[in-house]
Amino acid sequence: MRPTTATLTSVRVSAPARLHLGFLDMNGALGRRFGSIGMAVDQPATRLSATRANTNSATGAESTRVLKLIQMFAKGSGTGFAIDVAEAIPAHAGLGSGTQLALAVGTAIARLQGRELGRDELADTGERGMRSGIGLAAFDGGGFLIDGGRGPSDRAPPVILRSDFPDDWRVLLVLDPSRAGVSGDAEKTAFATLPEFPQTAAAHICHLVLMKLVPGLKEKDIAAFGEALTEIQQLVGTHFAPRQGGSPWTSPAVGRIAKRMQDQGATGIGQSSWGPTGFAFVDSDEAASRLYHSLVEAAKADGVEIVIARGRNSGARIETT
Repeated sequence: MRPTTATLTSVRVSAPARLHLGFLDMNGALGRRFGSIGMAVDQPATRLSATRANTNSATGAESTRVLKLIQMFAKGSGTGFAIDVAEAIPAHAGLGSGTQLALAVGTAIARLQGRELGRDELADTGERGMRSGIGLAAFDGGGFLIDGGRGPSDRAPPVILRSDFPDDWRVLLVLDPSRAGVSGDAEKTAFATLPEFPQTAAAHICHLVLMKLVPGLKEKDIAAFGEALTEIQQLVGTHFAPRQGGSPWTSPAVGRIAKRMQDQGATGIGQSSWGPTGFAFVDSDEAASRLYHSLVEAAKADGVEIVIARGRNSGARIETT
């Protein structure tokens, strides 16, 4: 039985980062636009704790953003909340930091109030899920995810596929702390000024997803999965290149290390969202370790970091005291 608000004194939330692996249809000819491919990963993560207080306060990482979120979720509650963020997913890195932080704060406050907010209410109050439903679904249940894009309503995109990610596979993340992906008003402007995405390219991506990417995932055929994902990333990356300095990569250094990973046997090469984080997939922990040790010094020399991550097949962890 869940504790009542009279006995519940604190809530801890741990929310996973997500990778955005590409869009299905930026053309929108069928009435739905975007449609995202993505997955939850076990690191980095956002971890916070929340308690009731006389006034609203935020400490730790991302305190300014957290205080704003407290005000959004606690509006009209008649009490304050104190939230401490022990760890935060890097902001504007293509890892879904804003969505995970908003959902974690909203969930913690709701639990302290004796309520449980649904996915859509969390998204609406926290102003998330405007284009992609991957971050919302990663928070809910983790795994490999595909959403159906934005339709005529204001609701967040529906999840049309959720599958466990193979336990043996690993994804190498390439992070560039010196760069930031497009976000906020700049992101809205970038989307508004991109050229029209060809309907034939959208159809080809959907074909790749349905007949190669997902079957490769289900059958644990990393060659098929990776080939499809690399091709999808090339199509999407070329479309976004005009808003990324003419390159599919926000960080040229990330692109160089990812290409070296591909040359050494990794597959499914690309950039998450607007970057700068890049990714590459391998079929085992041993392969990931070999690549890491082969390239870690070159990555450091180029100012980037390599992290070995696993797919996370569960959503946010919520603990109450």
